Amino acid sequence: MMKIDVLTLFPEMFHGVFNESILKKAQEKDAVSINVINFRSFSKNKHQTVDDYPYGGGAGMVLTPQPIYDAVDTLTQKSPATRRRIILVCPQGEQYNQEKAQQLSKEEHLIFICGHYEGYDERIRYLATDEISIGDFVLTGGELAAMVIIDSVVRLLPGVLGKAESYQQDSFSTGLLEHPHYTRPREFRGMKVPDVLLSGNHQKITEWREKESLRRTLLRRPDLLEKFPLSERQQKWLEELKNNN
Repeated sequence: MMKIDVLTLFPEMFHGVFNESILKKAQEKDAVSINVINFRSFSKNKHQTVDDYPYGGGAGMVLTPQPIYDAVDTLTQKSPATRRRIILVCPQGEQYNQEKAQQLSKEEHLIFICGHYEGYDERIRYLATDEISIGDFVLTGGELAAMVIIDSVVRLLPGVLGKAESYQQDSFSTGLLEHPHYTRPREFRGMKVPDVLLSGNHQKITEWREKESLRRTLLRRPDLLEKFPLSERQQKWLEELKNNN
């Protein structure tokens, strides 16, 4: 079972997210244990403050290292040999993607550090094995980003989604965007389900889905094709798609 600890100043933010849908089911199946910790409780200041004014001046407050270091020490001393990653959620970190989610899903223990206010004391970064950003924008704190990362990781754990196929064909899991999906009714407001999906010919359906995955990637994220190892057949399809477009 994977263990996830989240260090935050606002634990109440996580209650709804972690107690609904797939994350709730994953915990009920004992695929993951999620613990949210207010690192303010580790402050040795009599007022339990966790931030201070930055040296050199400037706007905002900076998180001090002591409470976060002590919180991480407490979490890691219980099982020092465990395979773990300590993740600093930060807009300066590496850009998050599906490949990173798959990497993290193989670990036994993840610790997330959620910053707030103006930023971290630089020494907190020495704790982290990973610094991760979910995009080139700034949030009020790291809580929402941590929720996004945790959701994307937990759904990859064995048994969480029932069948591995549920995520193996997801966008970015194969390196391309996922093909379109259809369900009933066959026709809705003049829009029809492609005939091939109703044919019962699984070989043709598989080929259609592969082509549509290429088409969607070409139209929406052509940058992904630059590093995707196309087969000879896929290369031929791609050239046909470019010519038709």
